[in-house]
Amino acid sequence: MDNFATIEDVQDLWRSLTPSEVERTKELLPVISDSLRYEAQKAGKNLDDMISSNAALATVAKSVTVDVVARTLMTSTDAEPMTQISESALGYSMSGTFLVPGGGLFIKKSELARLGLRRQRIGAIDLYGGND
Repeated sequence: MDNFATIEDVQDLWRSLTPSEVERTKELLPVISDSLRYEAQKAGKNLDDMISSNAALATVAKSVTVDVVARTLMTSTDAEPMTQISESALGYSMSGTFLVPGGGLFIKKSELARLGLRRQRIGAIDLYGGND
């Protein structure tokens, strides 16, 4: 199975990559593509079939893949990746918000929704019985 994006797509849609980032991206692309396929499978759908029948969805899958690659590459591997930090002096307090609390690769719910893999379901329960 093919990846949903290429290294060239990452460079065109995000930014130029360093040689070490290119190597890391080579390894990330199949993992991300298979992760998206697995999420589709859990939703009872076949992402490859969906993409083959809808050309626009192929572009969305490419965009989502590039977003996940970019987020993963931006995550620091040699220091704690904090997006927000707050410090105090005499109270000896420090707090911060981490970019990836659990670490590793993750796909946002909004990205799955863009692919049509997260839909709201409407259901109702008749609490008082039917109108028989």
